[in-house]
Amino acid sequence: MNDTTLKSIAKSLVPENYLALANDARAERDKEVKLLLEQRKLPILGWSESLVEYLVSELALLDSNNFPSRCGVGEREGRVVCDLVRRRHYNFTHGIGRSGNLTDAQPKAAGSTILANITNSLVCDLIRSVGIPNCTKAIVIPLATGMTMMLALRAIHSKRPTSRYVLWSRVDQQSCFKSICAAGLKPIIIDSLLASECSTTPGSSQCQDVGSSFSTDFPGFVSKINELGADQICCIVSTTSCFAPRSSDDIIELAKLCQAHDIPHLVNNAYGLQSSYFSHQLNQGARTGRIDAFIQSTDKNLLVPVGGAIVAGFTTETVESIARLYPGRASGTQSLDVLMTLLSLGKNGYDSLMKERKEVYGTLLEGLKNLAQTHGERILPCRNPISIAMSLASFEGKSGRLEMIGSMLLKRGVSGCRVVSSSDNKTIDGNTFERWGSHSSSASVPYLTASAALGIKPHEVTNFLAKLDEVLHKYRVKYMGDRN
Repeated sequence: MNDTTLKSIAKSLVPENYLALANDARAERDKEVKLLLEQRKLPILGWSESLVEYLVSELALLDSNNFPSRCGVGEREGRVVCDLVRRRHYNFTHGIGRSGNLTDAQPKAAGSTILANITNSLVCDLIRSVGIPNCTKAIVIPLATGMTMMLALRAIHSKRPTSRYVLWSRVDQQSCFKSICAAGLKPIIIDSLLASECSTTPGSSQCQDVGSSFSTDFPGFVSKINELGADQICCIVSTTSCFAPRSSDDIIELAKLCQAHDIPHLVNNAYGLQSSYFSHQLNQGARTGRIDAFIQSTDKNLLVPVGGAIVAGFTTETVESIARLYPGRASGTQSLDVLMTLLSLGKNGYDSLMKERKEVYGTLLEGLKNLAQTHGERILPCRNPISIAMSLASFEGKSGRLEMIGSMLLKRGVSGCRVVSSSDNKTIDGNTFERWGSHSSSASVPYLTASAALGIKPHEVTNFLAKLDEVLHKYRVKYMGDRN
């Protein structure tokens, strides 16, 4: 109801002073909505569920399928036969964008258009606030990360139509690699280097070897650019967030390399927004070199159902070129999920989740260190602020079946823990990866990984460590004959 409607209410229906109180409350809600639409920034404090639903319901009423006088004679009029489905989508049925551009306004769906645009603005504001202030544009794409990477690669290739190759710093996640193949480009795999790690004790300059970690093969990139020619390279694809023991690529140095050779640079930032370290790498890379776009998942970074990604960049044109390549209208479900989540959290709520994740990571790291020592293992060195890898060298033997450790954990309700034997090979689209899962053909140590990702709670770490200890003991007894 607006002011005109409320003022027309007869006093015989409700006392005027009561109505005035109710109108004040309505005005407060409208003020919050007005500020959001004007400023297009993430609110400091999260909204109540009723206020979020108030906004969403008001926007849905602006779409033609909800007009009281609608008379649709087209082939797509937003009709939904199942009421459960209609309510699940809050009466939004037209999707977002138009056939030529994901961010175009849609005549039948003014409310959906506003929803998509305000969501993109809030996402961009969030990205700036977590440590990437130079970000100028961000859009939610209703495709998972791998498919969104493919779309971005096609957009980049359209500006370099004679190029054929993508230089890819190896990370053993199928979706990123498949996105290159699906884009019709030829991946050139740059394997990770196995670099020595050392530490010094306080007051001493003597280096103590603590093992090896994987690092970006920067000379390998330089060599391939010289061999193939910069004009034949569509782009370089690097990665920030990944499973340990792989660290983030050297984003800053790769960005400088791309700028020096005028080669586009696409970063797979899958779950990197939840790490201030990764965000700093991206911001510095763009400031001192070249990063055309960075792509991240909505489910991992914003805690919504799987199915969406965020394309962000440091020039508006680059991001919009990807939006223009999207064929047809798009589902608005991801934008709706993201909008409702961000408004519910507010900036303080998201900051609180980030802080808790960082604290829980410390607990997980300390717990795994103690557990590793108990079982004669070690934490593999890795500059990774989210994922941790613990060696399983003493569990590998002739009669050992390391994959059973993962199965035993899953049976006890532990999900997300990966067990890698370092002896498996995998072929994807004609490309064979030695020691698949280890991120490098030089790897030789079997391990398991565990991550402290956004939304994790302290009790989950406590339960995991207890179950892992139990599983490792039982594995030794069952598969290795150890009765001690």
